[in-house]
Amino acid sequence: MTARVPATAKILYGGDYNPEQWPRDVWEEDYAAFGKAAIDTVTLNVFAWSHLQPDEDTYDFSRLDAIVGRAVGAGAHVVLATATGALPPWLAHRYPEVNRTDFEGRRHVYGQRHNACPSSPVFRRMSAALADRIAERYTGTPGLVAWHVGNEYGGACYCENCAAGFRGWLRERYGTLERLNEAWNTMFWSHLFSDWEQIVPPSALSEHWRGPDHTAFQGITLDYLRFMSDAMLRNFRDEKAAIRRHDADTPVTTNFMGMFRPIDYHRWAADLDFASWDNYPPGPREHARMALAHDLMRGLKDGAPFWVMEQTPTITASRGVNPVKRPGVLRLWSWQAVAHGADAVLYFQLRQSRGACEKYHGAVLDHGGRTDTRAFREVAELGREFGELGGAVLGARTPARVALLFDWDSWWAAEITDGLNRHVKYPAVVLAYYRALWRAGAQIDVVPQSSDLSGYDVVVAPLLHLLKGDVAERLGAVVARGGTALATFWSGRVDEDDNAYLMDVPGPLAGLFGIRVEETDSGEPGAVNPVTLRMPGAAATPGQLATGAATAGAAAGFPGADRGTDLAEGDTVVDGTLVFEVIVPDGAETAGTYGADFYAGAPAVTRHRPDGVTGGEAWYVGTALDDDGVGWVVRRVLERHDLVGPYAAWPDVELAIRERDGERWSFVLNHGTRDVEVPAHTSGTDLLTGRHVVRGEALVLAPTEVLILRENEDRGTDPGT
Repeated sequence: MTARVPATAKILYGGDYNPEQWPRDVWEEDYAAFGKAAIDTVTLNVFAWSHLQPDEDTYDFSRLDAIVGRAVGAGAHVVLATATGALPPWLAHRYPEVNRTDFEGRRHVYGQRHNACPSSPVFRRMSAALADRIAERYTGTPGLVAWHVGNEYGGACYCENCAAGFRGWLRERYGTLERLNEAWNTMFWSHLFSDWEQIVPPSALSEHWRGPDHTAFQGITLDYLRFMSDAMLRNFRDEKAAIRRHDADTPVTTNFMGMFRPIDYHRWAADLDFASWDNYPPGPREHARMALAHDLMRGLKDGAPFWVMEQTPTITASRGVNPVKRPGVLRLWSWQAVAHGADAVLYFQLRQSRGACEKYHGAVLDHGGRTDTRAFREVAELGREFGELGGAVLGARTPARVALLFDWDSWWAAEITDGLNRHVKYPAVVLAYYRALWRAGAQIDVVPQSSDLSGYDVVVAPLLHLLKGDVAERLGAVVARGGTALATFWSGRVDEDDNAYLMDVPGPLAGLFGIRVEETDSGEPGAVNPVTLRMPGAAATPGQLATGAATAGAAAGFPGADRGTDLAEGDTVVDGTLVFEVIVPDGAETAGTYGADFYAGAPAVTRHRPDGVTGGEAWYVGTALDDDGVGWVVRRVLERHDLVGPYAAWPDVELAIRERDGERWSFVLNHGTRDVEVPAHTSGTDLLTGRHVVRGEALVLAPTEVLILRENEDRGTDPGT
């Protein structure tokens, strides 16, 4: 998938700037401060519609002319937004149809942002017209590096325009009502549709009875999720087309939000020239989650560099508790983004707003505009480092031999389905496996089901619930050429219409993994079934029990729980939770067994080496293992491909690698809270300090410390890549 990333001489540094909120003398103070912080990029005009177009027939660009002119005068790179991220009040007042109708059927009045119906003809016409006017006026602006369409697309609407749009989308997808009825299984509950006009959006007024995830017809709801993502994509396309009428070259993007449920970013990827996203982790120890989101964004454009369009210098103001970033964390997280492929690191925001809901959101400049605060000093120090790095890593890519499949359809389908376990959340399952890979030091691409998998030794597919296209065959091809495929519970359950396969679970994946799932048990949060992990072929030591859980299970009346599991040297006992698939091997070997309940002794984890295949393996995990359990499985998979990284023994030390034109850079980051001493995995020069490092020498990394090693040609063969 072709990417068009802005051509720059260094990592871009800056962020959202809203000078329309301030008198012009403040602009001068701001740009003086930006110079001190080595800030070279401003994102302008994100929420400016109401003053650019005060009524339907009037456009006034005088203020924006001055804002853009001041940025040009400062020599700044400009990211210019289309200003359509929030409606102006006059538009909502004059045309109420542009306001959204919510899941409960209530037509909203003006307020907030993300407040436009994506199917409204009025909104589509006027948003595209504004984008056209802006592009016509500012194309060719010196320093213009990117167009920013909309802002953080999301939400949903259930109005009559969306209902009509949904019906049109369904006609295009299915062609005939016969095919639609088949896809939705409408013989169930007398839902057979005989006219397109009978179809209405699935909402609290129709198919849902207990919120958006409880639906009588998963097919209808899944399609509406797909439609709403596509409807907003159509808005993006409208504005991009308007820009392209005037500017054929400047890259166009919008800011995504990582693992964001409402929008299938894979469906959008081809329309973006480059990916960008807003990095607001939910807690202070989320380095693996951030790495996953970075890799997901990079994977949208086949590994091309992406941008961090927003992050906060200090606090995020939208949560109940809003802690500041501790000293060094801003720098650490920013360099982590670069390590995973970011070619720009930008903030929301450059100056703190004086009012409304984001007045306490972190900013480079606080309400006093001070440049002697800890936050500003850290921002300025990072800016200095980006300047010194120059263009060293721009355009460089990650040499990953491990792929992790991420799929919005599987996310949606698994979480709207009855009969499984609603405590299971798709992102948590994916993160558990990504975290294990990350801790083991693997270099990872996060890619969609449709990706070419031929370049990977290991493909991990957590909760691959809904299968699309020939993904089963392509996973089989990975194993056939000696690679490893790893899948988990609930995989291979439904087709692209969200209908169950009329065959043994896991459907088309059963032959590859050499199993069938006979039953699927569920447990409440906190309920545990111990799982004993043992490499296939390891001999047991008679008379030893894995844990006391089996005996306890027998006392509670679970048949067979008293059988226990004999331990062998090296056995590991971990927790299985939430989901307990009862697996019947059909060629697979057992690598883990349950310790309790009527299926005690039954396989929980299996490994299959298909007949006629040399070296290839397919692992299947039938329960939600704890972190130790997931780590055990992942390490066994990586070890056989020599993909365990050199710092795998230090769980908070991250190694990320970027390569370009024969050059290679290793980023070593300490996410821990203590000093750690590790042996250098390669020889090279630290670009941040100029220090020369020799392979094998002791490196003492302080908390939040970052090394960027330009590797020497004599680095040798390093594991983990």
